[in-house]
Amino acid sequence: SFPAAIATGDVDLNCPHNCNNHNTHFFGTDKQIVRRGQAFNFYVNFQNREWDDSRDTISFTVETGLRPCESNGTKCNFSLGKWIDHSCWSACYKPHQKKCMNITLFPPTNACIGRHILNMHVTSCNRTYDRCLGDFYILFNPWCADDPVYMYNEAHRKEYVLNEQGMLYQGVHKYITSRPWHFGQFEDGILDICLKLLDMGANYHHDSNRESNWRNDPVHVSMVVNHMVSEWLPQNNDYLQGAKPLSWNGSVPILQQWYKGRCRPVRYGDSASLASVMCTVMRCLGIPSRVVTNFYSPQRAENALVVNELFDCTGKTLRGKDSLWSYHCWNESWMARRDLNQCCGDWQCLDPTPLETGRGSICCGPTWVRSIKDGDLDLDYDGHHMFSRLNASCVGWLSQGSVSKTKLHYDTWPCGQYISTKCIGSDLREDITRAYKYELGMDQRLYLDSQEFEILIIRNINKHILLIVKVPTSLRSPFLSDAGIAMRLKMANCPVYGQDVCLQWVLENLRKEPKNLNFNLCAQVMTCNGCPLDQFWKDNMNVILGPREGKKHWSYLIHSCWSKVNTILNQQIHCLYGSGWLVGPAGLISTRAKFQRLEILVSIQKFITVKSSVH
Repeated sequence: SFPAAIATGDVDLNCPHNCNNHNTHFFGTDKQIVRRGQAFNFYVNFQNREWDDSRDTISFTVETGLRPCESNGTKCNFSLGKWIDHSCWSACYKPHQKKCMNITLFPPTNACIGRHILNMHVTSCNRTYDRCLGDFYILFNPWCADDPVYMYNEAHRKEYVLNEQGMLYQGVHKYITSRPWHFGQFEDGILDICLKLLDMGANYHHDSNRESNWRNDPVHVSMVVNHMVSEWLPQNNDYLQGAKPLSWNGSVPILQQWYKGRCRPVRYGDSASLASVMCTVMRCLGIPSRVVTNFYSPQRAENALVVNELFDCTGKTLRGKDSLWSYHCWNESWMARRDLNQCCGDWQCLDPTPLETGRGSICCGPTWVRSIKDGDLDLDYDGHHMFSRLNASCVGWLSQGSVSKTKLHYDTWPCGQYISTKCIGSDLREDITRAYKYELGMDQRLYLDSQEFEILIIRNINKHILLIVKVPTSLRSPFLSDAGIAMRLKMANCPVYGQDVCLQWVLENLRKEPKNLNFNLCAQVMTCNGCPLDQFWKDNMNVILGPREGKKHWSYLIHSCWSKVNTILNQQIHCLYGSGWLVGPAGLISTRAKFQRLEILVSIQKFITVKSSVH
């Protein structure tokens, strides 16, 4: 009699064991979620007899994507063998119990991430039949040394891949505040939402050769995520038709709203929420990521290394689109850039907040952090934009009519200060400025003066010339000391919602003749994306100083004045001043007067978090 073909019975996918081994059990253990470059196993039971190598064979087909194809790596056929081949999809087996075998399946480190379908083809006694084993998910693997996202430190992997809680840093550099953020990458349904985001972003790749298999490369995956997050979490100054950015305290509600709303934009977000949502998606997919805050960043890129600010005689900002964010957040992701011949992983900048350019808005990254520090700006994506956000200078102008304006100050200091992220294993702040910029004195700066330009040449140690900036000599900063006045302007107390803000002035006459000083002050609302709104407070004061005399003065921002404005992120108090003999017609300050700006934090987030009991 002819032998009977073997009949398959129950298949145990062994999900709990595999999920624990692959560090995916935080998603739950009811689904097969594994990481590439690491084998997983399952059990196949037979109904009528034992497995016989001489009569029975098994092969597998793995498919992913809408149109699986072997040529682009989204479909693979392989046979059950005696051992694992770590260079490709492979499978082996060993007997487990009576009429049961333990099959080990290996997804290679170049496998596309996402949802896969696994089919088993059984050939026995000249009879072939198929058995669908269901779907499973493949993610990037920071625990595998052959994966580009490999991170060697276990504490770092726990923080940047597995931790669902984070801290966002905001405010201004002298008064940095923090607020908690729930990334929630392992919450129910978030993985499917993240994969839907990749499906929606497939058209982002215009190269037909990479249209389907770009999901095996963390560089291209990060570019798609960067682009998609910026598309469906827009920024806006008018929040009447949506949520205020500071009303969000986690990524999960934002992702769920986008998914349930049929992938329509979620209104609204700021740079912090954009970077945080991107961090959630990247961690969910297995790419180590963190949110970084930089204090003072240019908002536009028309003149990459100069930010122009225009004020009137009261200190009111007249033009804000070409201004500075007091703080700006982006995302850092860990990966080895094979396109740059990197053999080991390092941090790459990804900024989902659109940057305005002459050709429209763009999203920067991935840009190697070290290349920003060294000024190697032609290596990767939009490195020059990231460089300008950390090294731009600020020029203040005083409006004197529709055409005329006078230069007030030229400041090379403000951008790229106190770059911050959450410490590993704690909620403390870590300063990572030195990862982006050399310490003061590490650069060799050579100044060449001419009648028209001051040429600044920056050379790094053992590096070629990185940058040449031509600055008109008319932009050189005047100093208040030229007028014989010393002044310090600071806050007497840290601003707290519900209390008045006290400003302390220390004035000193450095000359032997008396001085008559006139001050114009104003406080102005700045939205989260750096755009100024109306003034809500202004004041004028006159101070007379005798020879060599020093005085202290106090000014108060009354709580009732600024508490009515619920879009406040911070106030910029602009102080224009000069001695009496320097004040020109119509109260305009002469070019020898010094322009100062003191930025203080009065954060509406404190009001929101108290009401919602976040702290």
